[in-house]
Amino acid sequence: MQVKAVDCNGTGGGARGIVVMGVSGTGKTTLSKQLGAQLDCPLLEGDAFHSAANVAKMRDGHALTDADRWPWLDRLGVAIGETAREGGTAVAACSALRRAYRERLRAAAGVPLYFVFLDTDAQEIARRMSGRKDHYMPPSLLGSQLATLERPAADECALTLDAGLPPEALVAQTLAWVQRD
Repeated sequence: MQVKAVDCNGTGGGARGIVVMGVSGTGKTTLSKQLGAQLDCPLLEGDAFHSAANVAKMRDGHALTDADRWPWLDRLGVAIGETAREGGTAVAACSALRRAYRERLRAAAGVPLYFVFLDTDAQEIARRMSGRKDHYMPPSLLGSQLATLERPAADECALTLDAGLPPEALVAQTLAWVQRD
């Protein structure tokens, strides 16, 4: 898989958020934790901003609707913006599967957002998901996530990376992209 980066036209500088995105099981939390450590900034785990009803729905094997997602995206976006304004940078892990979801996060955050899309094949994601313990997202929902996914378009501030690469390589590529702006 080839790395694809979209120029953000100097949207950096000042407060900013870095959102590691992709379907469940691509390594969003792993990369986000390492980025947060490298940048010495807070990590916001998107899953923690879901309502109890959303978590229960997913745990029961039901896909979320847009109506379920909007309040979650608003809560997370506001938190990204507040955290970034306090410390300069915030890192968040969030599926952000559709362009409309990314735009909702941007609007709620009120600071520039850089999206890092972790992409890999469905078989690898399914393998990872089936090996996870104590996670509410069952592998049975992978198909609905892949059906919902809209990969970042050429005009979005986004970097596409191969989720199969080692985390250290993903961190290095992300930092090189974000810091060049």
